Amino acid sequence: MPELAEVEYHRKQWDPFIGRSARVAQLNPRARIFREVDPDHLVANIEGRRLLKSLRHGKRIRFDFAGGSRLGIQLGMTGAMRMADLSEREALDRHDHLVLETEDRLFVFRDSRMFGLVRFSAKGEELTWWPEGSPDVGDERYSRDFMLSFLERRGGAILKNVLLDQEGFPGVGNWMADEICWRAEILPSVRCRELSDAQKESLYVSVRAVSDDALRVIGHDYSTPPPEWLFTHRWKDGGLCPLPRCHGEPLVRQKIAGRTACFCRACQTEAG
Repeated sequence: MPELAEVEYHRKQWDPFIGRSARVAQLNPRARIFREVDPDHLVANIEGRRLLKSLRHGKRIRFDFAGGSRLGIQLGMTGAMRMADLSEREALDRHDHLVLETEDRLFVFRDSRMFGLVRFSAKGEELTWWPEGSPDVGDERYSRDFMLSFLERRGGAILKNVLLDQEGFPGVGNWMADEICWRAEILPSVRCRELSDAQKESLYVSVRAVSDDALRVIGHDYSTPPPEWLFTHRWKDGGLCPLPRCHGEPLVRQKIAGRTACFCRACQTEAG
């Protein structure tokens, strides 16, 4: 499932569209990704409109058009956004559910399994699908106080699940949650109320560091993270902790509160 940085990368694929107007070259109205919008209403309100800007909040993307129309996209498991040459128009297929065409480019949203979602609001319509609360974890405005307050309100919950809660940690998904816990040296199975003040501070530092690193490496050009990260080892059978002090301690993968977690018993500790 795409997380903070992967979503940011896909958002940027449509950046060359900014400042241009487009026609809707292809739209599959029966595709499940349009389950919450009227495709005809969408086309009528963005056809020929200039794209003003694009935004991302957590795992959601938004495009603002002249005239007040706003297009929202969630990638789901298999969604992808790309820019293509007009010469590729004939190569478009049934999985390219939304294609906008400028004078020299195609801007494509593709989703083969249709777990993604398109949302839309025209001028004057309520923007219920866009979060207006906290900034996501990759934003410099994401504060220590906000995180600590969120942890306190969910004191009895398991840390791994709390990190996946988009209300408090917008943009964090499974691999980021594991990376955050690993860098903070905290087991993902602990309950939030058991965290010491020092561990909470370490957790906040880790949240910001993982977010910044992910946006810098993956969000920039979809590069593979370096071997110093847990990321490159967590999916391997027989994967080993990359920290030198662990001397190749085997990583553990197990279900925690219904979600698969990967961690190192040698360098991650219980709370307290």
